[in-house]
Amino acid sequence: MIEKDKKIISKLLLMISISFVVYGAYRGEVNSVFTKAINLCLECIGIG
Repeated sequence: MIEKDKKIISKLLLMISISFVVYGAYRGEVNSVFTKAINLCLECIGIG
C-alpha cells in the first residue's frame, strides 16, 4: 500500500469515527455513557 492510500484511509476512518460520535451525542447517548462510567468508577473504589 502506498503512502497516499494510507493517508486517505486514515482520514476517512477519522471522519467516520467523528460522525459516529456526533450521531451518538445527537441521540442523547452522552447521559447514558456518563451514568455507566460513574457507576463503574464508584464500584471500583468500593463506594457504590
